[in-house]
Amino acid sequence: MENTEKLKNSKEVIAYLVEKFPACFIAEGEAKPLKIGIFQDLAERLTDDPKVSKTLLRSALRQYTSSWRYLHGLKAGMARVDLDGNPGELLTEEHIEHAKQALKESKDRVFASRRASNAAAGKADNADKADKSDKPKKPRRPQPRKVAAPVLTPVNAGELKLEQGVKVVLGKSPMAATIKEITKDDVQVQLQTGMMLRVKFEHLVL
Repeated sequence: MENTEKLKNSKEVIAYLVEKFPACFIAEGEAKPLKIGIFQDLAERLTDDPKVSKTLLRSALRQYTSSWRYLHGLKAGMARVDLDGNPGELLTEEHIEHAKQALKESKDRVFASRRASNAAAGKADNADKADKSDKPKKPRRPQPRKVAAPVLTPVNAGELKLEQGVKVVLGKSPMAATIKEITKDDVQVQLQTGMMLRVKFEHLVL
C-alpha cells in the first residue's frame, strides 16, 4: 500500500517535488527559473495527492524560489520551465535585476547576523579572560617550540563560486576540496577522495 502520510515541512515538500517533477525542480546546483504561475499548475497536478497541502506547497515554493541557488540561476538568456521541463518565456532584465538584488540583500542579512553573533561571542570571551586575570597566575612551564603553520585566509562567503577550489578545516590539517553547491546556510563540497560534505562557511579557507 502506498505511503500517504502528509509531508510535514517545506523541506520535505521540496524533496517530494524534486522526485515528482525532476525536469523542473532539482536538489543540487543552480536551479532552473520556474514558469510564472507554476503554483496553479502544481495545485492542479497535486489535487488528489493527500501528501501535500496547498498551504505547505505555497510555503515550500516560496522557500525554493528565495534560495541562493535559485536566485543564482536567474541569468540573461535563461528560459523559464514548466513542470515537465519545457522551456517557456525568457527571463526579463527586470526579473534578473530583482533576483540579483534579492540575493545581495539575503547575503547581507546572513553576514550581518553572523558578524553580530561573532562580536557577542568575542565580548563574552573577553569577559571570561578578565575574570581569570584576577586569579593568581601559576608559573609557566617552558613550551615546546612550535613550527609556524601555513597562513590560511578565511573565505568571503559572498564571493564563493561553484567549482571553486577551497580548503576544508575540520581536523588538524585542512583538506583540499571543490565547491559543488552554495546555500544560504552552508556549502556542499567534494573532497579529493570523492566524498561529498556539507559544511558551514567558517570551516572554509583559501
